[in-house]
Amino acid sequence: MSQTVSHGDDARKEDVLTEAKTKRKSVFREYAEAIVIAVVLALFIRTFVVQAFKIPSGSMKPTLLVGDHILVSKFIYGIKIPLTDKTIIKLGTPKRGDVVVFKYPLDTKKDYIKRVIGLPGDRIELVNKQLLINGRVTDDPHASYSVYGNLRNFGPVTVPANHLFVMGDNRDESSDSRVWGFVPLSYLKGKAFLIYWSWDRTDFGVRWSRLADLVR
Repeated sequence: MSQTVSHGDDARKEDVLTEAKTKRKSVFREYAEAIVIAVVLALFIRTFVVQAFKIPSGSMKPTLLVGDHILVSKFIYGIKIPLTDKTIIKLGTPKRGDVVVFKYPLDTKKDYIKRVIGLPGDRIELVNKQLLINGRVTDDPHASYSVYGNLRNFGPVTVPANHLFVMGDNRDESSDSRVWGFVPLSYLKGKAFLIYWSWDRTDFGVRWSRLADLVR
């Protein structure tokens, strides 16, 4: 003989099912909110605080090697409107010797990394590898000459207003301001400050000694 379920039992079952569905929706909502918050926070950090870059060439040897992964401070010079070059809050200005990431002037879809050599108004000249700024011989401790090149003599040129003159530390193997001109200040993306990972693709190994090195 079949058993008849009372209306009270039906109601309790419906309450249990409704409660279970509500809990599932609540858990799903919590996960969705957490993911959205994480994405927004990551985008905020990448846009305004710090961004990771990988070094693809040897133009900054020995300071930076192919396979170095670096962190770049995005706010050190100012805060920009996202997706534009317009600075809304200026926090600082580049200094000679800063290692900076910027949009390549000849193709703004590409990012380059070089060292700031000349500031607006500076007169820059290279005479047989010797750096002269405003007519004075200047200490150039980061310069490295690996092969004989035709860029050991250059200039003089004067850096225009709101621009920078930049060079790679590996002077004989760097395409920089000596080749394609000056960098508009508005093209700056930030200042490199830390190597957080380094992979030697030639020997297929981690360069442990470079991890957590400051970029100077």
